[in-house]
Amino acid sequence: MKELEVIGWREWVGLPDLAVERIKAKVDTGARTSSLHAFDMEHFSRRNQAWIHFSIHPMQRDSKQIIECEFPIHDLRTVRSSNGRKELRPVIRTHLHLNGDDWLIDLNLTSRDLMGFRMLLGREAVRNRYAVNPGRSFLVRELVPRRLKKRSLKKRKISK
Repeated sequence: MKELEVIGWREWVGLPDLAVERIKAKVDTGARTSSLHAFDMEHFSRRNQAWIHFSIHPMQRDSKQIIECEFPIHDLRTVRSSNGRKELRPVIRTHLHLNGDDWLIDLNLTSRDLMGFRMLLGREAVRNRYAVNPGRSFLVRELVPRRLKKRSLKKRKISK
């Protein structure tokens, strides 16, 4: 078995299909699935397939930058939140970028407004790719912003 590269308990990742160059993610091996903070979620049908329209704030403590997205719904799953409540969540399948690598992950959409991170990277997303050092942060230097620059374009629309 090959030795896995080590990442920290929090890392900068990219979501290229959502036009998110970088978002700070908490890597949580206690969570099976990955979650993304989404709001203004609306389900609709396109060509007899279930889709979802949603908005995201990719940067913590910055509600001015908004990315609007439309994606086909890959699945609806019951997820138990950190407070023990079960919730039916839409799941999209999208590319994750980390450490020069891109791969597809399942990402459930939910309100993470009260949580410390806009994104949670669950164990299924990193399984057989990375080992997690819970005592270290930001071991991958690739996407670390020089300075978290405010973009002149505050609102963007992305459709898959």
